[in-house]
Amino acid sequence: MIDKQADKQTAIVSGDEVFTHSAGRRLALYAAYAIAGLVAFIYVLNLAIGGTGSTGSTGAIDVENNSITIALRQEPPELDAGRATDAISHIVLAHVMEGLIAYDIDDNLTPGVAERWEIREDGATFWLREDSLWNDGVPVTAADFVFAWRRVVDPASASQYSFIMFPVKNAEAITNGELPPETLGVRAISDRILEVDFEQPTPYFEKLAAFLTYYPMRQDFFESTNGRYGADPDMMLYNGPYTVTEWVHGSTMRWVKNPLYWNDEKGFLDEIHTAYITEDVNAKLNLFKDGQIVDTHLMSPMLPEAMEKRWQIDRSMDGTVFFLEFNHRQERVTRNRNFRRAMQLAQDPAELVYKALKEPSYLPAVSLFPAWLKGVSASFLEEYPPVKHQMNLVRAREHLELARQELGIEEFPPLMLLTDSSPIGMLSAEYYQQLFLKNLGLEVRIDPQIFKQRLEKMRQGEFDLVMGGWGPDYNDVLTFGDLFSSWNLQNRGRYKSDEMDSWVRIAQSELDPRKRMDAFGEIQRLLYEDVVILPQYERGFSFVVDPRLKDFKRRSVGPEVDYNYAYIDGTKNSK
Repeated sequence: MIDKQADKQTAIVSGDEVFTHSAGRRLALYAAYAIAGLVAFIYVLNLAIGGTGSTGSTGAIDVENNSITIALRQEPPELDAGRATDAISHIVLAHVMEGLIAYDIDDNLTPGVAERWEIREDGATFWLREDSLWNDGVPVTAADFVFAWRRVVDPASASQYSFIMFPVKNAEAITNGELPPETLGVRAISDRILEVDFEQPTPYFEKLAAFLTYYPMRQDFFESTNGRYGADPDMMLYNGPYTVTEWVHGSTMRWVKNPLYWNDEKGFLDEIHTAYITEDVNAKLNLFKDGQIVDTHLMSPMLPEAMEKRWQIDRSMDGTVFFLEFNHRQERVTRNRNFRRAMQLAQDPAELVYKALKEPSYLPAVSLFPAWLKGVSASFLEEYPPVKHQMNLVRAREHLELARQELGIEEFPPLMLLTDSSPIGMLSAEYYQQLFLKNLGLEVRIDPQIFKQRLEKMRQGEFDLVMGGWGPDYNDVLTFGDLFSSWNLQNRGRYKSDEMDSWVRIAQSELDPRKRMDAFGEIQRLLYEDVVILPQYERGFSFVVDPRLKDFKRRSVGPEVDYNYAYIDGTKNSK
């Protein structure tokens, strides 16, 4: 994370360039339909807000009680850190839990439970601080990390993030059922010393240790929950700046300052009230305008009103790349490379971004690897330019005919496109539905699902195509580069390639920076040539924050939104 600031600056400059060139051209259009639409939807939105709000909300900022009110997009599906895979759960867990290493306000790695550490070729040693406590007053010990990590790689846990433990000795073999969890290369030398053995050299291990899958868990408490760990506030232990004290599922949460948390440079608020859980960006805008939540992101049609009100509009790239992922399982027509190649040649990400989505904070994706990732001495994409993609309908239809012959079918069956039910998800899905019908004569049926159900369908492989995305777990190219290795359970379409696996293995263990980046260059090439995915866009956000809230963070690496360092300046006027 040491070079994070330079990477973020590059990403923001790119986003600003898109914003500058596109926002002005569309300003008049946006203003017209924003104003026209405002009268139509304001009554409905007010009803929606009244129905989703909590009677306990005291406004965006309560200076007297040192509390703020926020909104989450969805209900967090999984607050068991060893099993969580989604961004919403990560937001909550990053405020109530802490691992060996954390992130500071400037996105650099900083001590967490470990006050210091040493990374070697063969392993690592972490020295834990004495004042790190669980919220019941019991010290956090090295044994809590040993138990948590063993549980992640235990096949019985079915953790979809077990792959991120593979640098630890025997982790992969344990996940595959070849060794017992007790053989994992992690040991509690004492309550305060944790020793880790590596499967191969892992110079980036400190970046991994900051990720939520590496968080601790206390064995006696976990076993006392009888399989309900993380289901409710009293079914969790907390060692972070805040604790969850209330959780009305699907409606509200309350995070309260943890008085036993060791670090007096985090957790300045006494309470964070998640009074609204809604994907409706229009409703959240109304909540912000009415002084009910402290921040919200803005869609393109909202920008004219925000400018008119002279709000300070901030922009950032959130680090996430979105893509259409194919199902490579044997029973799906999308397993055929010529079929995937036809779809690849029949689309252009720039058209999706600029003509369909029209979001000035989005960038057309040219690769699985986003623009902000650092290579050896410059950005990765500068040092390893991806294949320059061009739409070609003649060649696309030639490949489609080859696919039909190879599959031995008269006509192609309808394709099931799995997507989330958000406005952007539906807009993107409808775009592809029309595009592939027009350009290739393919019928695409849209399967919109709420967040949790979409994750389950992705896990089960119930799709031909899925609107997927990947955000960084840690600040290294590998956080994207190993996504389509055969052992990665986040590889939802089950793509499998011996060549891909061999390049990932090199990228995991190679100590020479240039050779390691060369491996990522080959992974990028193979992703395009084998048509593993169709890149769509790099997501950026335009957003507004109550000016009284200071040091609110949006991150590319770490939780999407971060209030751990936020504090209230009661001397400033509201919006």
